[in-house]
Amino acid sequence: MQRLRDEEDDEPQFKPLEWSLIRRLFGYARPVRAKLNVLIALTLIRSVQLPALAWMIGLTISGPIARHDAAALPAYLAVFGLLALLTDGLFHFRQRYAQEIGEVVVGALRHEIFVHVQRMPMAFFHRIKLGRILGRVTSDVESLRTGIQDVFFVSTVQIGQMVFSAAVMLWCDPVMFLVVALMAPVLWSLNRHFRGRLSRDSRAAQESFSRVTATLAESVNGMRVTQGFVRQETNAGLFRSLLNDHSRYNIALARTSAILMPLLELNSQFFIAILLMLGGWRTFHGFMEVGELIQFFFLANLFFAPIQIIGNQYNQALIAMAGTERVFRLLDAKPDWEDDPAARDLPDPRPAGGAAARGVRVELDRVNFGYDPAQPVLYDVSFVAPAGSTVALVGHTGSGKSSIINLVTKFYLPTAGRVLVDDADLARITSGSLHRQMGIVPQQNYLFGGTVLANIRQSRPSATDDEVRAVTEQLGCRDLIEGLPQGFLTEVGERGAALSAGQRQLVCFARALLADPRLLILDEATSAIDALTEARLQQALARLLAGRTSLVVAHRLSTIRHADLVLVLDRGRIVERGTHAELLSLRGHYAALHRQFVQMDDRT
Repeated sequence: MQRLRDEEDDEPQFKPLEWSLIRRLFGYARPVRAKLNVLIALTLIRSVQLPALAWMIGLTISGPIARHDAAALPAYLAVFGLLALLTDGLFHFRQRYAQEIGEVVVGALRHEIFVHVQRMPMAFFHRIKLGRILGRVTSDVESLRTGIQDVFFVSTVQIGQMVFSAAVMLWCDPVMFLVVALMAPVLWSLNRHFRGRLSRDSRAAQESFSRVTATLAESVNGMRVTQGFVRQETNAGLFRSLLNDHSRYNIALARTSAILMPLLELNSQFFIAILLMLGGWRTFHGFMEVGELIQFFFLANLFFAPIQIIGNQYNQALIAMAGTERVFRLLDAKPDWEDDPAARDLPDPRPAGGAAARGVRVELDRVNFGYDPAQPVLYDVSFVAPAGSTVALVGHTGSGKSSIINLVTKFYLPTAGRVLVDDADLARITSGSLHRQMGIVPQQNYLFGGTVLANIRQSRPSATDDEVRAVTEQLGCRDLIEGLPQGFLTEVGERGAALSAGQRQLVCFARALLADPRLLILDEATSAIDALTEARLQQALARLLAGRTSLVVAHRLSTIRHADLVLVLDRGRIVERGTHAELLSLRGHYAALHRQFVQMDDRT
């Protein structure tokens, strides 16, 4: 398996047909294998039916109509009508089965991508842009749908139609067929040349439109900044430039299409003229009947019509192949790390019934770490957080506080050293068992679409409404939530936009505590709560933190002052450690930070 990198503009728009990718893609249709086999059979039958209809028309004209045999005409018409009914009836099932099989494959791929992405460690999401992931699930998978539903089966029908028409024309009149065979490469070459240009122009137009829509969305979301810095004119100029690019690509697409269509039409008329001249000459000299000439023209039309369709389908196939490669590259991407196959679950001593459990013992033993191993952000970090203790991490931005949190939560693994929980190396503990015993309140209080109740219940879906309300009661914020327009059933909006920053923070706090965690992570958890609301929380926090191990990244003195251990970090190193009082007496880094905290709290 290969490591995934974040490609930018070097991604191929087209890719040659590759049988291994096609075989793997159709492997997702295994649940509907019987239907796929029926569809292949229907496709082959369809490729014969259309030329058969043209042949039947020719036989009717050259037979009873040419002979003025009115008695035989109804029989010919009946055969033609039955064949037409059968053709259209089977076409219904071919279309339906192709759509159903395409939906099965697309659904399976999207589900597999979603599951695979959720398994990836945090480093993956820091390296890969969200737009890339969304592009795989949306546009790339949709290109695969086109490849499965249309390209394969439509191309099979069109190629079969050409082969059968050619066989009938060769059997009817080899000389006339020779002219048709000489015309085909000319039309194919002309169509392929211009189809390549059309595909490139179409792709460029689609990409430019994506940039237009992305810029529009970004501008709307950032309207506060735009108006605050008076960037309306500047942004309008940038947007106008993107619109000009999009218009230029659309005009290029229209010009190419305006050249191709008349050329194909002109060549078709030219070839018809040649066939009329040759066919008329052969009819005059008794080499063929008028009915046979008409029949030949029907078959020739069925022979030439697929050329343009196949050319378009071929370009669609190349686009689908490029999308297939990108999707499978994502699915084959190997995580930066995975749980050791021999990893065991972290024992969970929490009793049933929601009673508070004993906290975990956390230890960092000579830990070095860097998001990029060549650029460390933590150096030789060692400390012990006894079970049930509260450890506060303080320091300036970029000092390494969040990196320690990322290691303790096993979102990342250390470059060197060990992280131990209950004396067990995290490298040998399954991530799921650790996270089930952990509660986290991040600095960026993310909420999912839905109600307040549903968001709190995210950490324990089996929790009852009464248990959710009890948690908010313990936090002292139940009245604040019930004061919302619909109380606990209030819709939070996209990313919690319907709530204030403080309300979102309270919901995240309740969500973490509902899990009854043994390890509680508070990453600047009170940064968005006003001083009055925080004061209401302090008593509840003291009661809820009791017995739990807590790692706290905070700037508020109320949290730091009561911590059992305060670690002061500077440039990835622990430069001081001790209680609040002990560190103040040292008059060092912590004392200087303390003065800044006091000033900040005074302003608050």
